Amino acid sequence: MSSTTTEEHQNSALDTVTAPDTGPADAAARLGTESVGRLLLKFSIPAISGMLVMALYNIVDRIFVGRGVNELALAGLSLVLPLMTISMAFAMLFGIGAANMISIRLGEGRRTDAENALNHCFWLSAAAGVILMVVQLSFLDFFLSLLGAQEGSVALGYARSYYRIILYGQAFSLVGFGFSHCTRAQGFPTITMLGMFIGAGLNMVLDPIFIFGLDWGVEGAAWATIISQFASGVFILSFSFGKKAVIRLRFKTFKPSIRVVFQIMGFGSAQFLLQFIMSAVQLLYNTSMGWYGAAGLGVPNGGDIALSGLNIVGSIAMVILMPIFGINQGAQPILGYNYGAKKFHRVLKAYLGAAGAATAICTVGFVIAQAIPHQLVRLFAPHGSEALLSFAPQALRIQAMFLPFVGFQIVSSNVYVVTGRPKISIFLTMLRQFIALIPCMLIFGRIWGLYGVVASAPVADGVSIICTGIMISFELKRLRAASKKEA
Repeated sequence: MSSTTTEEHQNSALDTVTAPDTGPADAAARLGTESVGRLLLKFSIPAISGMLVMALYNIVDRIFVGRGVNELALAGLSLVLPLMTISMAFAMLFGIGAANMISIRLGEGRRTDAENALNHCFWLSAAAGVILMVVQLSFLDFFLSLLGAQEGSVALGYARSYYRIILYGQAFSLVGFGFSHCTRAQGFPTITMLGMFIGAGLNMVLDPIFIFGLDWGVEGAAWATIISQFASGVFILSFSFGKKAVIRLRFKTFKPSIRVVFQIMGFGSAQFLLQFIMSAVQLLYNTSMGWYGAAGLGVPNGGDIALSGLNIVGSIAMVILMPIFGINQGAQPILGYNYGAKKFHRVLKAYLGAAGAATAICTVGFVIAQAIPHQLVRLFAPHGSEALLSFAPQALRIQAMFLPFVGFQIVSSNVYVVTGRPKISIFLTMLRQFIALIPCMLIFGRIWGLYGVVASAPVADGVSIICTGIMISFELKRLRAASKKEA
């Protein structure tokens, strides 16, 4: 299914990291000794909750924009998704890359190296954020011209108003995202969870004030977003400077190293490439909606309406898939630490538990998407046009066809990152998001038009699920063999 943390965990995660008889290092050490099932719950529940909150973060924006402005404003938000995804690519390159390196180095007992990776994460993320902001603001109209909008698109004006403001918060967004992963990698998922709560909660409060109260429209949604990101980032950074952290952000001890930079980029390269591929796919989707929308929907502004429908379907997909990314994030420090410590039986247990949970969540999402698609669409556009309210539910049902198996595919591809073989993970993610998907979009679009483009996503899902299943079977065999030797 095409896409683009938080309830308090019984206070047990918080107790683990603040108990007076345990030091900060013990929080990381427990990754190799505590029950794998308990650890998955302890790390995944806050991560899942936080990812759901992040999904609501974006979805509330879209619901308020759809209700407070109009359905074409939703199309404007769809247009800028490729640019926002590129920014997220750099956040993942340095944030997830540093987090993977930190968890493995802690598992190997190399605490100083883990701390230096944290320092690198800060400077790399901040520099990337500033550079992205300056470059995109300087050439904003040029970048907007590449987004796939057709001539005369009303949505393009909304896209310009929204994204110009979003750019002001680039540095805060990248640093906050990166450090949320690094904090979790140290054994503190609850801190990450609270940071997400702060950002999402503030966004939900500011959205109606700025959009309805002050009548700022899409600009109000953008201001609410960057203010919330700033607040969340400040909270996460304040913890990283404090004494409770296993490793701390200390500018005085920072030792710049090109070798560390390349190591971080290596660990984060799979997710970085995936985001860039997603950006290309989103751009192709935008262009295809413009090309085939008018003919497929039979209305003059069919391209913009198709974009709005795609935005709504993507928002619903986000709610379903964000918990899977949360499971990935929760399992990552467990997998990375135990792989570094050569406790392969625990790696195997963590993978099987994460894959099983992801499959269960995706199955529930599939049932909901197939059962009540019209009700889901009306959350975003209760007074939408007839064309939108006909297209979006059909598109949702089509794109969710193989959803029950997508969670397994996502979790399985992540295993190769934490085991130090990112090239395999890159291939599996490219297969679903690029190698299979783009040819399907181009071919099916020419044959069946608008709905052919929509149908390309589940076909690509099916191909990647089969290939991932074959490859992960060999990996599981390798882990079982290593586990037996370990015993």
